[in-house]
Amino acid sequence: MRLWSLHPSYLDRQALTGGWREALLAQAVLAERTRGYRSHPQLERFREHQNPAAAIGTFLTALADEASSRGYNFDRSRIDFPAPHGAETVAKIPVTSGQIAYEWQHLLAKLEKRTPEKWVGLRHLELPQPHPLFVKVPGEIASWERVS
Repeated sequence: MRLWSLHPSYLDRQALTGGWREALLAQAVLAERTRGYRSHPQLERFREHQNPAAAIGTFLTALADEASSRGYNFDRSRIDFPAPHGAETVAKIPVTSGQIAYEWQHLLAKLEKRTPEKWVGLRHLELPQPHPLFVKVPGEIASWERVS
């Protein structure tokens, strides 16, 4: 499961659609509708949020917004608690600059292989913006990240 901390605009089609499916699974886990993935480390930051359902709803809404801007049609009715006016209505989750840098390198490696035209346009960007649900703070790679 990869719930990208990066802004959805950087994701290629595969990462965006895969992220949508995985975030829907995360939503089901947080709502206790499934037994699988209950202890997945990426869910820690959502569980620690004051309102996990609204946080994952905001996360999903931003993915759906990006999909719409590309002409894709993600089924927003699958979001339990969609963000009505963007991420501003939900408390942001801190994400460290080290985590963003790690995910950025991970994404760039994927883009170079499967979507080189996107990689060419992004490879020189130093440190990208986080997903609208997150706020960047100084720090190392998150403790929940499984570094490969």
